[in-house]
Amino acid sequence: MPALLKTTMKQLSLREKAIVAGLYLSKFDSEGLRRLGFDNFIEAFNVIGLALGVRPASVRNYRDEFDPLFPNKRKGWHKRPIRDYCNAIYNTFGQLGLENFTKFLKQIIYKEPDLEVLMEEVDRKEGEDLSFARRLITGQAAEQYFKAKYKEISQFQDFEFEDTTRLGCGFDFRLVSPSIFYGIEVKGLSESTGSIALTRKEHSVASVLKERFFLFVVKNFKEKPFHELYQDPLNGKLVFSKVEQRVVQISWTTRV
Repeated sequence: MPALLKTTMKQLSLREKAIVAGLYLSKFDSEGLRRLGFDNFIEAFNVIGLALGVRPASVRNYRDEFDPLFPNKRKGWHKRPIRDYCNAIYNTFGQLGLENFTKFLKQIIYKEPDLEVLMEEVDRKEGEDLSFARRLITGQAAEQYFKAKYKEISQFQDFEFEDTTRLGCGFDFRLVSPSIFYGIEVKGLSESTGSIALTRKEHSVASVLKERFFLFVVKNFKEKPFHELYQDPLNGKLVFSKVEQRVVQISWTTRV
């Protein structure tokens, strides 16, 4: 990525990041959706908006703002001039090609961009192409949804919030009160139904915490996200099947 973009990336406000996402979706249209791994625009608005921490409708409005500037089927906000702060983003980034713009967009949306982009490359080399969209849905967007919604859940209203996503402790968030704590594992699905998996550690921690372990599943990013909450999921209505895989371990040696 050009050095100028890396410098500019650090200076962007949250609103400007949402405007950049709208510009990308307007300019590259369906090709941009495919490149990012989205099935439709609604999914892109939901996932990108939640991942950034802005309203999905804002990302859509910014796409519509730029539509009169590009040859797509939408008219967008064609009855008025483009707003000055959107025009400034267009003048700065509007000439980027698909390759550089895609890399730049990932850098401004991912919470830990250098690590996430590296993991994308590693997955591709290992034959597991986990798209940008799927990474956000199964991680960042679902986690941001939980952060925005958890206080609306009566069981969690009096709890303090701790982000444990990088601690590798078997759950994503810890909710703490003076007398107890809950472990919350967050999962995300594009559709309103689908399969989720618990890692060995997540399963083990769930079996130890029992009623203090919650599975929070965000569903239906393709249309309108909603969530379902499962307390003590190993002993409730969910039925988990153990899947064992034989892994061929490959290593590389050299003499030094």
